[in-house]
Amino acid sequence: MIGCSSWPLKLEPYGAAFSYLASLGSVPLASRQWTGQFLLACRSKLRPCNDVGPITSHVVLRPRPPRQAVADSRTSSMFSECRIVSGSLFRLSCRLSPLNLSCSATFKRPDFPSPSCPRSSLHCSSPRRSLKASRWLSQAAVSMELKAVLEVLEQLAPLSLAESWDNVGLLVEPSNPRPVKAILLTNDLTSAVMDEAKAMQCDLIVSYHPPLFRPFKRLVQKDWKQRLAVRAVEGGIAVFSPHTSWDSAKGGLNDWLIGGLGGGQVSVLSQALCSAPQRNRLEFTARSQEELDSILKLLKETENSEAFQYTVLRNEEGGQQVILTCPSSALTPVVQTVLGNTTASRSLSITQVQQPPMLGCGQGRHIVLDEPVSVAVAVQRMKTHLGLPHLRLALGEQRTLDTVVKTAAVCAGSGASVLQGVKADLYITGEMSHHEVLDAVAKGTSVILSDHSNSERGFLSVFKERLAARLPDSVTIAISKRDRDPLEVV
Repeated sequence: MIGCSSWPLKLEPYGAAFSYLASLGSVPLASRQWTGQFLLACRSKLRPCNDVGPITSHVVLRPRPPRQAVADSRTSSMFSECRIVSGSLFRLSCRLSPLNLSCSATFKRPDFPSPSCPRSSLHCSSPRRSLKASRWLSQAAVSMELKAVLEVLEQLAPLSLAESWDNVGLLVEPSNPRPVKAILLTNDLTSAVMDEAKAMQCDLIVSYHPPLFRPFKRLVQKDWKQRLAVRAVEGGIAVFSPHTSWDSAKGGLNDWLIGGLGGGQVSVLSQALCSAPQRNRLEFTARSQEELDSILKLLKETENSEAFQYTVLRNEEGGQQVILTCPSSALTPVVQTVLGNTTASRSLSITQVQQPPMLGCGQGRHIVLDEPVSVAVAVQRMKTHLGLPHLRLALGEQRTLDTVVKTAAVCAGSGASVLQGVKADLYITGEMSHHEVLDAVAKGTSVILSDHSNSERGFLSVFKERLAARLPDSVTIAISKRDRDPLEVV
């Protein structure tokens, strides 16, 4: 039990974390010296982990200045039991789920000196117990379920932002998915990267490019991508690919790429639209209220009619003008119903409803630089940003290294289709064909090429930080050391 002024908290069914807290003794959490802020679901709803849904629990002990000169002896005993590093206060966070318990511990400097522990330094009275606490923390800090990690990945870059032709999301799911303790980030999943993943006992590979793109009719060893899929399944390793969802996301890969040039006004080249189902708008006229009621009755019998929206207006001739919106999946039966009425069929018109744009999301970026730079400076900045010793440059007609660059357009990877026709002083992408470069140069636009994956790989470090901020410290996130662009300058 941990004693509390209002109610006792029974801890024994809830794992090592609560057991350790219980070993600290009776602590008056709501008493004079300390306020224990328990952000639990609630005291009565706590049940053993094997029969409860996901619960997130936090136990935070926060000090406040004592109201009396004499410190509570039980508070002092708690200090002696806690592992305190460099004058810091113990903070424990526990996350409970049906199958695991993930914990992380951090230490914060107290806001006031304790009678038993001065402000300048706080030391554990028992090194042996301190070591025991440290070992307990490392054992209690376990992994996350695959489903929970996938939800975090979706939050960082919704898969709905990916291009329609792309193959994104969870590509390989083991039949018995294990808790995720280690994640490997890579630009391309190759045999060398798979060897690396197995050596580090990886549970999830996040491969920017989808290793599985075209449908398979068989899984055999003669195809290298099929071999990778088999190895992942045999090793119990899940494989996830974000690809163009990273490209399109606000603050994603293309925003990172264009940031290498400097600050400026950035806009999206190919705007992403909301991912809601496509809808169509139908307009037709009924001669009378009776005729309208007959049509509407038939429409209500149509499948998915609950998704229909309509407005009725009286026109100058006394007829009833109907404006109806329906999902594209229901367009055919709706049209057939309307065509069954002579008057309505003669006045029927159909338009496709344009989806609203998702601001800041989409393929490619354009920038108007706050401070224009020369082509030579732009090249040097991109070398530094991409971490490359060499880049390929094609100068636009009548352009030199000293030519001022005021505007630029970028698209990670193979960006010719996105950059085509965009007016800018400079294009930056991974690769373009010979003739695509000639077309750009003829229009006076200079081109910087880094090779395909070199324009993308640097974003892995950025994504690693974002992912780590949303996962517990117990989950290891690594960037592949074996992943590299297949082309080299020799």
